[in-house]
Parts: sequence; C-alpha cells; structure tokens
Amino acid sequence: MSKKTRSSLPNLVRTRVLRLNPMIIGLTFGLIGGAALMLATIVLLVKGGSVIGPHLALINQVFIGFRVTWVGSLIGFAYAGVAGFLAGYCGAVLYNWIAGSRK
Repeated sequence: MSKKTRSSLPNLVRTRVLRLNPMIIGLTFGLIGGAALMLATIVLLVKGGSVIGPHLALINQVFIGFRVTWVGSLIGFAYAGVAGFLAGYCGAVLYNWIAGSRK
C-alpha cells in the first residue's frame, strides 16, 4: 500500500460511516413506534377490567380518533407510524447535516 492510500483510507471510512439513510431510519422508527402503541393497546384490551387504559386514552388529545379499542389500535399504529417516521427521517437528515458540516 502506498503512503497516500494509507492516509486517505481512514478519511474514506469516516465519511462513509457518518452518513445515515433517512428513509431507512424513518421506516424503522415508524414501525417500532406504531407497533409499540398497537401492542400497548392490545395488551390493555386483553387484560380487560372495568376501566381500560385511562392514561393511554389521553393519546386521543394528539392522535385524533384514537381510542383504546381494537380498531383504535390500528388507528394508533398509523398515527404513531407516521409520527415515528417523521421523527426518524428528520433526525437522520439533521444528523447528516451536522456530520457534513464537520469536514
């Protein structure tokens, strides 16, 4: 290996490692967020009782149409999926912008 190749290799690796794919990060955050809310809703429904999830029902203040029901778990999956996607996508874009400005 030549001296120039050795010195440029760490820079090449560092440049490649610092980049995130915003679409993949967004999809991952969206699926995890949607699945978490859906699972929490289903667990409360299966658990049952006279009062089902008063704290989880407060999410209705943000996610219009969400209720602690079977259909509500699907609505919550969609809302949390979109919110998770947006958070992951924006976070990855911000990370890439900050990492790119460090050159």
